[in-house]
Amino acid sequence: MRLSRLIPSLIAVSAVAACATHAPSPGDALSGASGAPAATPGLDWFMNRDGSEASLAYGVANSDEVKLHLLCQAGTGALEVTASSEKPGREIHLESGGDTERYAATSEPAVVHEGELLTAHAATKDPVFQRFRRLGWIANWADGEREVYVAHPTAKAGIEQFFAVCG
Repeated sequence: MRLSRLIPSLIAVSAVAACATHAPSPGDALSGASGAPAATPGLDWFMNRDGSEASLAYGVANSDEVKLHLLCQAGTGALEVTASSEKPGREIHLESGGDTERYAATSEPAVVHEGELLTAHAATKDPVFQRFRRLGWIANWADGEREVYVAHPTAKAGIEQFFAVCG
């Protein structure tokens, strides 16, 4: 994805995030008996739709800090995945609930923050995205470290809506 296409999405996500912020709940800090990863205070998933284009981004509300961004055209089942990285890379490595996928990626310098943006193409039907859709979390292996992106309860409906729109 060209950075020029990402910036309007980041702005839209920030606008949506402003309306979707919430105070951390006691359950946010703990994973509970289920063993599922816990949501991180201050970070969440934000869904936005602009005509036939839908985006789902994980990051900080009202900021340019986006860790993972998914973009699709309605009904296509095709995803453009953009991940932040500290250094150039050749793949985006995602996992969710035991399913993993590695996607060949292009790398370009980030403009809104230091580091790189890795961009890859994927499909909503890929097992890792289907598991993410069910569980509400996905992890990104970047720069040798695993970062887990967990939806707060209020954001789970946006994840489902995103995948319903994308097909």
